[in-house]
Formats: sequence, structure tokens, C-alpha cells
Amino acid sequence: MARLRRKACIALFLFTLFIFGTMMGLRTLKPSDGFSDLAPGVELLPMIGGKTSRDATASPGQVHPAGSNTKAVLSNSSPEGTIFYDVHIFYYVWYGSPHMDGKYIHWDHILVPHWDPKIASSYPRGRHMPPEDIGASFYPELNPYSSRDPDVLESHMEQIGASAAGVLVLSWYPPGVADDNGEPAEDLVPAVLDAAYRHNLKVQRHQHFLRLYGDHGAFYKFTSSTGKSLPLFYIYDSYLTPPESWSELLSATGSHSVRGSAYDSIFIALIVEERHKHDILAGGFDGMYTYFASNGFSFGSSHQNWKAIKAFCDGNNLIFIPSVGPGYIDTSIRPWNNHNTRNRVNGRYYEMALQAALNARPEIVTITSFNEWHEGTQIERAVPKKTVTRVYLDYQPHGPDHYLELTRRWAEQFNKEKQQWLM
Repeated sequence: MARLRRKACIALFLFTLFIFGTMMGLRTLKPSDGFSDLAPGVELLPMIGGKTSRDATASPGQVHPAGSNTKAVLSNSSPEGTIFYDVHIFYYVWYGSPHMDGKYIHWDHILVPHWDPKIASSYPRGRHMPPEDIGASFYPELNPYSSRDPDVLESHMEQIGASAAGVLVLSWYPPGVADDNGEPAEDLVPAVLDAAYRHNLKVQRHQHFLRLYGDHGAFYKFTSSTGKSLPLFYIYDSYLTPPESWSELLSATGSHSVRGSAYDSIFIALIVEERHKHDILAGGFDGMYTYFASNGFSFGSSHQNWKAIKAFCDGNNLIFIPSVGPGYIDTSIRPWNNHNTRNRVNGRYYEMALQAALNARPEIVTITSFNEWHEGTQIERAVPKKTVTRVYLDYQPHGPDHYLELTRRWAEQFNKEKQQWLM
């Protein structure tokens, strides 16, 4: 009985802490980060998995054969070509349209006011009005879509497969909870899993997800250096919780330690400021990632710091995972944030970020993002669009697939160079 009570306490404490961290990240808009109103909550993803059949199909909710959990299996074939399980991409399912949802969701994003009332008074307020006016600086080839549309989901899996990224990173909110501009989307998980499975892509979410979908063919774990196969979580805005509190959960001697329990996992924290690397170590995390696509926005997102962060991680047995993006522009929803815009320069900015990541010799690279349209970090297909009131940015002189093609080229280069590092 005591053991059961201990497990129940661990589960309750962990769930409560994750909800607290998520809600703090969603509701805290600070001058130091400026991004928290769109914080993706707790970011979760698996590491390397095994092989699945590229010809297998399944209906939503069907249990699929689980593959092997082998860290050495870094690539696989998909209908779109070779994919790499050490290239992960942030994916958002918070969009809605009248056809599927009865209204537009997220495409009608509000214009976020600046935290300083004096500055806020100089910028417009209100809400976007799709489909001609959306909360983005680029316009999607699929138009302002619904994440619930099966055709959209299938197209997204095809595009991600074409990019050679092997793992989708889904943002997580507690059941029934959503960000301030969206609606709960937990019921979409089975459809995402099945679509990913058809393309040999991998997906993973939170603990209850493990219980519900742990046998699904799209669910994989990471084999750690100790030989354990464990889920891996990216925890956004982890710095909002003190390292002493994290240590209670993540250190082997913590009073509510999950190490060695059914909840044990590989936990990756967000590094924003330089001091966070020491907090991450003290908190008992297994590694750190950078998320933001704007070079220079934070210490963690600054390319020039990645080699030093990697050296710190190597010296402390931590995993360093840099996040690269094709550019950054969020002025369609934060009109006051032009100073953080990073122009794409026809793909050269993206290639610079990818080269900086490769120079740090990481084990994994994350892409920010497949479809975070509000912040202009998407590599999803975009098209030229001009309305009476707006002219959207586009990928010209290149085609809609330009950033998918660049991602594939660099994913292949990453894995070719990694083979030499390992030798």
C-alpha cells in the first residue's frame, strides 16, 4: 500500500507541476522573452526509434506493432525518401477553419499589446479577419486550414517526409486546456499518430499518452547511454520553475524523484539566458535546447554561443540540441517586435543557422518550425498572396517547396558528417 501511495503521489505531483509550468508559460509575457503568449506549453518528443513498414496503413485508434528501440537506427525510408530520426521538427495542431470547426481558430489571432502601455498606445489593436487577413506574414498553400482536416494532415506528413525530418514535436496542454487563442486539441492525437505512421514518422506526448498509445507504431523511445529506452520531453519555459523544485523530481535523491519509476524519462530544458545552463544542471535535467529561431534574441538562440553550450553539456554529461529556423517575423501579431525580425534572404539565413548547428556537432537538431505561421518560422509550403489591404511575403524566386528541400539537403549533410564524428 505504501508503494502504491508513493506512485500516486509522484503522478499527482508531476501532473500538477507540469500544469503549473504550462500555465505560467502561457500567461506570462515578460520583457525578457516577449514570446510567452504563444508559448507552446510543454514540448514533447521521442528520440530514436526502430523500423516500421512503409506500406502499413491503419484506422484512427488502431494499435500498431511496436518497433525496436534502437539508438543506432538513425534513418528509415518513407514514401517521400529517406528520413532521419535525429532531425526533429516542431508541429502545431491549433488551427481551425469554418469548414471543419465552425470558425477560424488561430488564423484570426489578436494583435498582442506591448507590456508597456505607452508603447502599446502607438500600435494597432484588434483581431485578424481570415481568410484574406490572417495572423501571419506568409500565406499557406493550403489556405487557412483546419488541423482536423484529414487531407491537410496527410499533406503535412508528406511535406515533413519530403524535408527528411523524422520526428514530429507536438505541443502539449492538459486535457481540456488550450492556449489563449486556441481550443483543446487532445482528441487530434490518434489521427496525427496514424498519419505519421503511414509515413514512418515518429510522435510522442505526455505520460498518459504513453499509457494510451505506447503500443502504436509511431511511438518510440530513446535509448540512453545507460541502455534504458525512455521517452524524451522538451519542456518549454522550464526556467519559470526554480531548479530546486525540478531537482525534487529529476534528481535520483529527490523527495519526489521519478528516476527509476514508471515516469522516468529524458527531460530537456529550455536555455534562454546563460545562467540557465547551471540551473538546468542543478535541476537534474538531461539536456537543453534553444527553440527560438531569431539569432541573437537570447543567449541560447545565438548561434555564436552554441559551441560553448555544447562544451558545457559535454563536460556535464548533458545533451545539447540546437534549434534552427528559416527566419523570424511575428509583426502580424506583435506589431511592436520588428527588432527581432530575421529576414530569410532567400534561404541563406536558414543555411547559416544549419551550418552553425552542424559546427557544434550535436547528436540531434530541431527545426523551428514546420507550421508556426504566426512567428514566420514555418517551412511548410507558402504561396504569393495579395489582397486589397495586404501583400504577404513568399518564397520567391524559389518555389513553395524551397525550405523543405533545404531541410532535406542539410539533414543528409548532418548525418553524413555525424558518421565521421562518430568514427
